[in-house]
Amino acid sequence: MEEEGNTKSGFKRVCVFCGSNSGNREVFSDAALELGNELFFYDELKWVFDEFNGRLLFLNGTNTEFLFLEVKKKINLVYGGGSVGLMGLISQTVYEGGCHVLGVIPRALMPLEISGQTVGEVRIVSDMHERKAEMAQESDAFIALPGGYGTMEELLEMITWSQLGIHKKTVGLLNVDGYYNFLLALFDNGVKEGFIKPGARNIIVSAPTAKELLAKMEQYTPAHEHVAPHESWQMEQLGEYPNSQN
Repeated sequence: MEEEGNTKSGFKRVCVFCGSNSGNREVFSDAALELGNELFFYDELKWVFDEFNGRLLFLNGTNTEFLFLEVKKKINLVYGGGSVGLMGLISQTVYEGGCHVLGVIPRALMPLEISGQTVGEVRIVSDMHERKAEMAQESDAFIALPGGYGTMEELLEMITWSQLGIHKKTVGLLNVDGYYNFLLALFDNGVKEGFIKPGARNIIVSAPTAKELLAKMEQYTPAHEHVAPHESWQMEQLGEYPNSQN
């Protein structure tokens, strides 16, 4: 059985930056769950069991007819390794959906950001610089959920690396309920005042919902000029780039 409008993604692994807090409003938690669910897609039929030649077996409503549904979309998650806040919500959602989850966390933050059992694979690093390099190496694209200084710093570094030509990966911003409106306005003002080139403003792809954001990211083509040629950056820690974006 095939369903229109749900195709496999060009991204195999997406890095999500988000807060170790959940925020004061439920809309942020809902957005993390929505993004987690958008990283994989099966169908909204009743699940029966998941063992038949690598496929999923569903029961079609109240009928006795069984349907075998292929996974249409499966994007693995790379994130900051925490089990609390929005990090905990999205990692658990993606993990329960059958995708691989890689958390990268500095040893010093483990007592603060990990509560109880860890989710998926956890890679412990020495500091924040190594954390970001590992996350960039393991990912095909980046998405920022609402978060604080740390989330914004990670987002801005990936935008900067794109501008410099260090990577050619898509950078997405999930602007939940206008949370990042003022940040986007700041970018626009940077263009107006001559500090950000108009082409570089388009590095960031934003949308209010996870579904819309992923669709826009799939269609994104870099159009800005790099400060230096990509080949001139000897950044082995960033690994290989998706062939479609080279």
